Amino acid sequence: MIKIGIILGSTRPGRNGEAVAHWVRDIASQRTDAEFELVDLLDYKLPHLDEMLPPSLGQYSQPHTQEWARKIDSFDGFVIVTPEYNHSTSGVLKNAIDYLYAEWNNKAVGFVSYGAMGGARAVEHLRLIAGELQMADVRAQVGLSLFHDFENFSVLKPGDFQVEALNTTLDQVLAWSAALAPLRAAA
Repeated sequence: MIKIGIILGSTRPGRNGEAVAHWVRDIASQRTDAEFELVDLLDYKLPHLDEMLPPSLGQYSQPHTQEWARKIDSFDGFVIVTPEYNHSTSGVLKNAIDYLYAEWNNKAVGFVSYGAMGGARAVEHLRLIAGELQMADVRAQVGLSLFHDFENFSVLKPGDFQVEALNTTLDQVLAWSAALAPLRAAA
Protein backbone atom coordinates (compact mmCIF):
# COMPACT_ATOMS: atom_id res chain seq x y z
CA MET A 1 0.00 0.00 0.00
CA ILE A 2 1.20 3.52 -0.77
CA LYS A 3 2.46 5.40 2.26
CA ILE A 4 2.15 9.20 2.37
CA GLY A 5 3.81 11.49 4.89
CA ILE A 6 1.94 14.62 5.90
CA ILE A 7 4.74 16.97 6.89
CA LEU A 8 3.85 19.76 9.32
CA GLY A 9 6.26 22.48 8.24
CA SER A 10 6.09 24.87 11.18
CA THR A 11 7.40 24.69 14.73
CA ARG A 12 6.27 28.15 15.77
CA PRO A 13 4.49 28.42 19.14
CA GLY A 14 0.73 28.79 18.59
CA ARG A 15 1.13 27.66 14.97
CA ASN A 16 -1.99 27.38 12.78
CA GLY A 17 -0.26 24.56 10.95
CA GLU A 18 -1.03 22.04 13.66
CA ALA A 19 -4.79 22.38 13.11
CA VAL A 20 -4.26 22.33 9.34
CA ALA A 21 -2.11 19.18 9.45
CA HIS A 22 -4.63 17.40 11.68
CA TRP A 23 -7.43 18.43 9.28
CA VAL A 24 -5.45 16.97 6.37
CA ARG A 25 -4.75 13.77 8.30
CA ASP A 26 -8.38 13.41 9.41
CA ILE A 27 -9.69 13.71 5.85
CA ALA A 28 -6.93 11.51 4.42
CA SER A 29 -7.54 8.82 7.04
CA GLN A 30 -11.06 8.30 5.67
CA ARG A 31 -9.47 6.88 2.52
CA THR A 32 -8.65 3.22 2.02
CA ASP A 33 -6.22 3.59 -0.90
CA ALA A 34 -3.16 4.62 1.12
CA GLU A 35 -1.65 4.92 4.57
CA PHE A 36 -1.08 8.41 5.94
CA GLU A 37 1.24 9.47 8.75
CA LEU A 38 1.65 12.90 10.29
CA VAL A 39 5.29 13.98 10.52
CA ASP A 40 5.69 16.95 12.85
CA LEU A 41 9.01 18.77 12.54
CA LEU A 42 8.83 19.45 16.29
CA ASP A 43 9.59 15.75 16.76
CA TYR A 44 12.86 16.01 14.79
CA LYS A 45 15.47 18.21 16.40
CA LEU A 46 17.31 19.30 13.27
CA PRO A 47 19.72 22.18 13.94
CA HIS A 48 20.77 24.38 11.07
CA LEU A 49 22.25 22.02 8.51
CA ASP A 50 25.32 20.56 10.21
CA GLU A 51 26.49 17.85 7.82
CA MET A 52 29.99 18.21 6.40
CA LEU A 53 29.21 16.58 3.05
CA PRO A 54 26.48 17.51 0.56
CA PRO A 55 23.24 15.53 1.01
CA SER A 56 23.52 14.22 -2.55
CA LEU A 57 26.37 11.97 -1.39
CA GLY A 58 24.10 10.27 1.17
CA GLN A 59 26.89 10.02 3.74
CA TYR A 60 25.10 11.33 6.81
CA SER A 61 27.25 11.59 9.94
CA GLN A 62 24.80 13.00 12.47
CA PRO A 63 22.32 10.75 14.31
CA HIS A 64 19.52 13.31 13.84
CA THR A 65 20.12 13.29 10.09
CA GLN A 66 20.12 9.49 9.98
CA GLU A 67 16.81 9.37 11.90
CA TRP A 68 15.29 11.99 9.58
CA ALA A 69 16.54 10.12 6.51
CA ARG A 70 14.96 6.85 7.68
CA LYS A 71 11.63 8.56 8.25
CA ILE A 72 11.52 10.35 4.89
CA ASP A 73 12.78 7.26 3.05
CA SER A 74 9.85 5.26 4.44
CA PHE A 75 7.29 7.24 2.38
CA ASP A 76 6.19 6.99 -1.26
CA GLY A 77 4.96 10.59 -1.38
CA PHE A 78 4.14 13.62 0.69
CA VAL A 79 1.65 16.32 1.48
CA ILE A 80 3.52 19.29 2.87
CA VAL A 81 1.62 21.67 5.13
CA THR A 82 3.35 25.02 4.96
CA PRO A 83 2.78 28.49 6.32
CA GLU A 84 3.76 31.52 4.32
CA TYR A 85 6.35 33.60 6.13
CA ASN A 86 7.73 36.67 4.35
CA HIS A 87 6.55 35.50 0.89
CA SER A 88 8.11 32.04 1.29
CA THR A 89 7.97 28.87 3.34
CA SER A 90 9.22 28.51 6.90
CA GLY A 91 12.93 28.33 7.58
CA VAL A 92 12.51 25.15 9.62
CA LEU A 93 10.83 23.37 6.69
CA LYS A 94 13.48 24.51 4.22
CA ASN A 95 16.20 23.34 6.62
CA ALA A 96 14.54 19.92 7.05
CA ILE A 97 14.25 19.52 3.29
CA ASP A 98 17.88 20.53 2.72
CA TYR A 99 19.21 17.78 5.02
CA LEU A 100 18.42 15.03 2.49
CA TYR A 101 18.51 14.27 -1.21
CA ALA A 102 17.95 10.69 -2.39
CA GLU A 103 15.23 10.13 0.20
CA TRP A 104 13.07 12.74 -1.63
CA ASN A 105 13.78 11.46 -5.17
CA ASN A 106 11.05 9.99 -7.38
CA LYS A 107 8.26 10.77 -4.94
CA ALA A 108 5.15 12.83 -5.44
CA VAL A 109 4.39 15.90 -3.38
CA GLY A 110 1.29 18.01 -2.90
CA PHE A 111 0.90 21.18 -0.88
CA VAL A 112 -1.53 22.55 1.67
CA SER A 113 -0.63 26.11 2.53
CA TYR A 114 -2.02 28.86 4.69
CA GLY A 115 -1.46 32.58 5.05
CA ALA A 116 -2.83 35.98 4.15
CA MET A 117 -2.71 35.07 0.47
CA GLY A 118 -3.43 31.39 1.08
CA GLY A 119 0.26 30.57 1.23
CA ALA A 120 0.56 30.65 -2.57
CA ARG A 121 4.02 32.20 -2.58
CA ALA A 122 5.37 29.58 -0.17
CA VAL A 123 4.15 26.85 -2.51
CA GLU A 124 5.77 28.57 -5.51
CA HIS A 125 9.13 28.32 -3.76
CA LEU A 126 8.54 24.74 -2.65
CA ARG A 127 7.73 23.71 -6.22
CA LEU A 128 11.17 24.93 -7.35
CA ILE A 129 12.83 23.04 -4.50
CA ALA A 130 10.84 19.89 -5.31
CA GLY A 131 12.06 20.00 -8.91
CA GLU A 132 15.69 20.11 -7.77
CA LEU A 133 15.05 17.10 -5.53
CA GLN A 134 13.55 15.09 -8.42
CA MET A 135 10.09 15.15 -6.87
CA ALA A 136 6.88 15.29 -8.90
CA ASP A 137 4.79 18.15 -7.59
CA VAL A 138 1.13 17.78 -8.39
CA ARG A 139 -0.95 20.57 -9.87
CA ALA A 140 -3.77 20.59 -7.33
CA GLN A 141 -3.17 22.32 -4.03
CA VAL A 142 -5.05 23.75 -1.08
CA GLY A 143 -4.56 27.40 -0.17
CA LEU A 144 -6.18 28.34 3.12
CA SER A 145 -6.76 32.05 3.66
CA LEU A 146 -6.30 33.48 7.13
CA PHE A 147 -9.19 35.81 6.31
CA HIS A 148 -11.70 33.26 5.00
CA ASP A 149 -10.73 29.82 6.32
CA PHE A 150 -9.86 30.79 9.89
CA GLU A 151 -11.97 32.43 12.55
CA ASN A 152 -10.08 35.26 14.26
CA PHE A 153 -7.03 34.24 12.21
CA SER A 154 -6.48 31.23 14.46
CA VAL A 155 -9.40 28.74 14.46
CA LEU A 156 -9.49 26.61 11.31
CA LYS A 157 -12.91 26.62 9.63
CA PRO A 158 -12.31 25.66 5.98
CA GLY A 159 -15.11 25.82 3.47
CA ASP A 160 -16.51 22.71 1.79
CA PHE A 161 -14.66 23.60 -1.42
CA GLN A 162 -11.38 23.24 0.50
CA VAL A 163 -12.27 19.63 1.37
CA GLU A 164 -12.85 19.01 -2.33
CA ALA A 165 -9.52 20.67 -3.17
CA LEU A 166 -7.77 18.49 -0.59
CA ASN A 167 -9.29 15.29 -1.97
CA THR A 168 -8.20 16.29 -5.49
CA THR A 169 -4.70 16.94 -4.19
CA LEU A 170 -4.63 13.57 -2.43
CA ASP A 171 -5.91 11.82 -5.58
CA GLN A 172 -3.07 13.33 -7.59
CA VAL A 173 -0.40 12.60 -4.97
CA LEU A 174 -1.50 8.96 -4.81
CA ALA A 175 -1.65 8.57 -8.59
CA TRP A 176 1.82 10.04 -9.07
CA SER A 177 3.25 8.09 -6.12
CA ALA A 178 2.05 4.87 -7.75
CA ALA A 179 3.33 5.93 -11.17
CA LEU A 180 6.78 6.70 -9.77
CA ALA A 181 7.10 3.35 -7.94
CA PRO A 182 9.20 1.73 -10.72
CA LEU A 183 11.70 4.60 -10.53
CA ARG A 184 11.97 4.26 -6.75
CA ALA A 185 12.43 0.50 -7.12
CA ALA A 186 15.20 0.95 -9.70
CA ALA A 187 17.08 3.34 -7.40
